Amino acid sequence: MKNSSGDEGVEGAVTLGLLAAWALHDLEELATVPGWWRRNLPALRERYPAVPESVWRRAGSVDGREFAVAVGAMAAVVASASVAGRLTGGRSAAYQSALSAFGLHGLVHLAQAGLVRGYTPGSVTSPLIVIPFTLWARHRLRRAGVLRATRPRDLAVGLGCAGAATAAAHVVARRLTGRRA
Repeated sequence: MKNSSGDEGVEGAVTLGLLAAWALHDLEELATVPGWWRRNLPALRERYPAVPESVWRRAGSVDGREFAVAVGAMAAVVASASVAGRLTGGRSAAYQSALSAFGLHGLVHLAQAGLVRGYTPGSVTSPLIVIPFTLWARHRLRRAGVLRATRPRDLAVGLGCAGAATAAAHVVARRLTGRRA
């Protein structure tokens, strides 16, 4: 696809591929999160006593239905960013920020697995899908001449926005499932 300025365009695999890669990654999380928390919460509480009890209670209270609704809410966010990327030939700041946050999110999963010294939900697809897709997509954006320079501040803002979107998705899920916050 050529864009309006005549430089090499960005194909849909780069922009809409973010949604596809995210969906594959979140299938792993959907299949594993609730059961993983039930099995690992007691050991995590013991290993990390400095973590406030309210954090452990909240993590342990998310059931499969609520988690699935939260994933659906995040799907809307990721889909919006992917479409914005597609419509702008990859130039969208929202798309590029979401792409960077997705890759950093994969690194967070690997750090979590390191902290617990074992499997955590998302740690299988992070090195197989999340990180390679992000690097590939950024390479394609760079080759097309549309990748914005990424400063450390941009990465921090992207991760912060991703964290806020995740928290909002869980608030929406709690309300839609009728569970108390």
